[in-house]
Amino acid sequence: MTIYQFLLLFLLWVCLPHFCSPEIMFRRTSVPQKRILGARVPRSDGKILHRQKRGWMWNQFFLLEEYTGSDYQYVGKLHSDQDKGDGSLKYILSGDGAGTLFIIDEKTGDIHATRRIDREEKAFYTLRAQAINRRTLRPVEPESEFVIKIHDINDNEPTFPEEIYTASVPEMSVVGTSVVQVTATDADDPSYGNSARVIYSILQGQPYFSVEPETGIIRTALPNMNRENREQYQVVIQAKDMGGQMGGLSGTTTVNITLTDVNDNPPRFPQNTIHLRVLESSPVGTSIGSVKATDADTGENAEVEYRIIDGDGTDMFDIRTEKDTQEGIITVKKPLDYESRRLYTLKVEAENTHVDPRFYYLGPFKDTAIVKISIEDVDEPPVFSRSSYLFEVHEDIEVGTIIGTVMARDPDSTSSPIRFSLDRHTDLDRIFNIHSGNGSLYTSKPLDRELFQWHNLTVIAAEINNPKEMTRVAVFVRILDVNDNAPQFAVFYDTFVCENARPGQLIQTISAVDKDDPLGGQKFFFSLAAVNPNFTVQDNEDNTARILTRKNGFNRHDISTYLLPVVISDNDYPIQSSTGTLTIRVCACDSQGNMQSCSAEALLLPAGLSTGALVAILLCIIILLVIVVLFAALKRQRKKEPLILSKEDIRDNIVSYNDEGGGEEDTQAFDIGTLRNPAAIEEKKLRRDIIPETLFIPRRTPTAPDNTDVRDFINERLKEHDLDPTAPPYDSLATYAYEGNDSIAESLSSLESGTTDGDQNYDYLREWGPRFNKLAEMYGGGESDKDS
Repeated sequence: MTIYQFLLLFLLWVCLPHFCSPEIMFRRTSVPQKRILGARVPRSDGKILHRQKRGWMWNQFFLLEEYTGSDYQYVGKLHSDQDKGDGSLKYILSGDGAGTLFIIDEKTGDIHATRRIDREEKAFYTLRAQAINRRTLRPVEPESEFVIKIHDINDNEPTFPEEIYTASVPEMSVVGTSVVQVTATDADDPSYGNSARVIYSILQGQPYFSVEPETGIIRTALPNMNRENREQYQVVIQAKDMGGQMGGLSGTTTVNITLTDVNDNPPRFPQNTIHLRVLESSPVGTSIGSVKATDADTGENAEVEYRIIDGDGTDMFDIRTEKDTQEGIITVKKPLDYESRRLYTLKVEAENTHVDPRFYYLGPFKDTAIVKISIEDVDEPPVFSRSSYLFEVHEDIEVGTIIGTVMARDPDSTSSPIRFSLDRHTDLDRIFNIHSGNGSLYTSKPLDRELFQWHNLTVIAAEINNPKEMTRVAVFVRILDVNDNAPQFAVFYDTFVCENARPGQLIQTISAVDKDDPLGGQKFFFSLAAVNPNFTVQDNEDNTARILTRKNGFNRHDISTYLLPVVISDNDYPIQSSTGTLTIRVCACDSQGNMQSCSAEALLLPAGLSTGALVAILLCIIILLVIVVLFAALKRQRKKEPLILSKEDIRDNIVSYNDEGGGEEDTQAFDIGTLRNPAAIEEKKLRRDIIPETLFIPRRTPTAPDNTDVRDFINERLKEHDLDPTAPPYDSLATYAYEGNDSIAESLSSLESGTTDGDQNYDYLREWGPRFNKLAEMYGGGESDKDS
């Protein structure tokens, strides 16, 4: 706290009269008034006491906030006129802060504050005081309220609700235009002194802005502030209490002010003449370039609309405004031709769309520029005389007839010769062809309208000097009808006649169709190829005819089917006709003419077979087939039982004796010693290819001596197998053939040739290779031993 503030508070404390005698006096009134407080207080002697209203002599207490002394701060004194000073009375204090914040001397009635009080927390306290008899504890005065009001001191500086404000004001605003209002609040008492009186001032932002001291309204201070020169400003505002006098507390805030744009700048082209180029082959709608007028404004104030206002190319070019870039895009409006014109001139205008009337004095908000467009030559493809061609031709013309001619020219100044051709993808059957020089289209195959009524062809025209430059044109060929097809029955007719038919009875209505399409419509005539005694035809003259009977009754057992030839003719030129044959079956009908049965069913009826009988026969055949299939399947499954034969079981082996073998070195040949060694196979094993129901004990046969002949051995084995009940009668092949006695022919073996008298030279065996070395040693060695 400054010295100035302290002196000011001291003077206030001295001068105010209620600070001079902080005492409350209790005094009886001259006219006592009785008042019942709603409760009776019993006396000791049994009498009822009535509380009487007493008069209070008191003043309001005042207490200075933010007391900094070391002792308790004295507030005031309570005193009753019943107090004789002998200490018989006791003062009691209750209410806000009684006993904690405020204490009272119960003997003297002095009130003190126990701690420093902040008025901004609570501005006043309401308490109740009462004086009672110390001995009897009975009140001698009625309870009454009083207020302790806290006097304010300047201990709070002004504060702004926001540290930084954001505001804007249009550029070019007049002096004094309101920008924004800032307001600071002071927590001090506004009703006491100048502690809460705030004055505003500007610390930063001059000379562009000013602030009203009392209201805090910020206003512009300079005229014609231009956003294009400066857009952002920062203003610092100070709020000071005590009316802005020296010693007051202050607070500051920052206001960021932006100048918003207004349309005070017209658009301007950067140059007066603009040159553009475009190829003559550019299609309509092609963008050839852009123009742009600059505008210092922003947003909608900078929006520009472009238009062509003059020039010799107003009908050839157009301009549109691109909103995103604010450019004028020049496009081709009509096809260009370098050979016709090579330079166009346009006068383009750019104008603001949003004009502010306040700034008309700055000049017209539009500008113009000259745009010169040069047309560049390109090698253009040929141009056909028409966008498409339509040729009509009758279907009966001869092959090679010209049906039409297409024409094309080179639009360039060089006028190159043209070559014509057909796009074969549009004529896969090669029905047409074209002369490459003059474009004449002719047929190369016969035409048939009934197959194709239209042919859509594509003709290609290309420059001979530059074949890449080509143009295509559609050629539509319509095939006109010629009466070259005879009429025929419209559908296949399944016709029958009842056995009980009467003469003139209608049995069928027939119609015809024709692939031709005459201009006057179809007209058919029906007649019989020859006079028929059974049936006749009657033309209805509406492209239909009726088939009628001519006799009374038919017999299907005699004739079951009639063939009726009908001649159908058209009326176009040349007249075409055809003969269609109706097949008429004779059927049995009821009295109403409804068919019951025809000749196909009649063949079955004499046999006495009804539908139920046929179904029964069919079921029997199916059952028999199922039984046969099941029997075959069971038999096949039985044959597929596996035979697991042991390698030692020689009963199933097929031994071939007509193999000469591979000589002594052949170790894979069959060992005949196995048959001559019955002991090796005497061991009996259970058969693995069957599962016997009863386990039979095999019988052992006596062992044959070593010199037993093979025939005896085989006979024994044959006898043993015949007596074996477990031997299967199937899937086994046992060979028991016996070769018999020696042949009457002499042996052909060369082993006995050594016993002959004639000598033989075997030296040539050595020349046969290593496989014959053994024979060479045997026979050659024998001779050497013999010689020795």
